[in-house]
Amino acid sequence: MSADDLTALALPAFMVAIALEAVFSYKQHKGWYEGKDTLLSLGLLALSAVIDLVPKAMAVWVFYQLYHLSPWQAVLAPSLMSWCLLFVLDDLIYYWFHRCNHEVRLFWAGHEAHHSARLMNFGTALRQGVGERIHKYWFWTPLPLLGFDPAMVLTMIALNLIYQFWVHTETVKQLPGWVEFLFNTPKHHRVHHAANLRYLDQNHGGVLIIWDRFFGTFAEEQPDDPPVYGLTKNLVGYNPFSYAVAGYQSLWRDLVLAKTWTDRIKILLKPPGWQVDGPDLSARQRRLAAGL
Repeated sequence: MSADDLTALALPAFMVAIALEAVFSYKQHKGWYEGKDTLLSLGLLALSAVIDLVPKAMAVWVFYQLYHLSPWQAVLAPSLMSWCLLFVLDDLIYYWFHRCNHEVRLFWAGHEAHHSARLMNFGTALRQGVGERIHKYWFWTPLPLLGFDPAMVLTMIALNLIYQFWVHTETVKQLPGWVEFLFNTPKHHRVHHAANLRYLDQNHGGVLIIWDRFFGTFAEEQPDDPPVYGLTKNLVGYNPFSYAVAGYQSLWRDLVLAKTWTDRIKILLKPPGWQVDGPDLSARQRRLAAGL
């Protein structure tokens, strides 16, 4: 079964889950869903699927070229051991890809739309960052070079994303301790989507949360500081095209205003919030200043 087959099978289940959660929210007066907000998420999903076509096709070609160069194809041929190793390496790469999307402004411009949702629900999981599709697959190029079959790599990428759909929810408050310690859960991912200062740019894991614990980007959801979802400066309206390009428009304005190419390179590569003139307002520096 190919990665595309898995996605095609998962999408109907996602839609059913969204419908059931929306009905539950309505009957229990939770306020987790708004019609226009969900349509915006679906619009961004459609846009990302279109934009994804060319980068993915290019990545598949590159993956196979690298795979044919690898001397370890036989060692990492499909087996239980190679699938398990691939799962760990794929999730580690996803962690760094996701973290770079938050800590490199050029990448954040393509990821920002996903974090624009001010509601946490299964529909938010489908609010994909459109621009991030352009640079996403290049993070995974080491895997076919190591000898993993590109079809295995693409399948594991798809499985990782399918898992992440289920962590975008308020319906599950907390899971058993050992699950919360090892895995990315709704509790951990609510933190990731919050605009609270203590939570900004934390909990980047895909399936496993152990990478955040190890690399120092883990934050626990605090009962006295509930997550406030969205961006530090929220976008307005419900036009998916506007949301898809908003980060790039802001980035372009700052690049035009910059006086030197050195400053422009810094704007592209430094975290969101870093400024050429003025205080560093990146999440990490703001937390340090606040003692968090």
